[in-house]
Amino acid sequence: MASDADVPERARLYLRIPEHVKALLVEAAELQGVSLADFVVGAAESAARRILEEVDLLTLAERDQVAFAEALLRPFEPDRALPGDAERSS
Repeated sequence: MASDADVPERARLYLRIPEHVKALLVEAAELQGVSLADFVVGAAESAARRILEEVDLLTLAERDQVAFAEALLRPFEPDRALPGDAERSS
């Protein structure tokens, strides 16, 4: 038996859509063998995750590009002597 902790919290989403869009969604849901609500929620969640992943990728790519450019423009200065440096300088 499922406890209250096992049931995910639910929220309502009210919206009005054109009749032809609803008909399209109903047809697609029927073809998938799921309810209209499950189809819409699944499609919306999938689209939202894809968009967020794309934004994260672009953000990371831009951050990496900036870090790479800054590394190229900044002269290399080692923090400590490399092994063997003391031997070479004497």
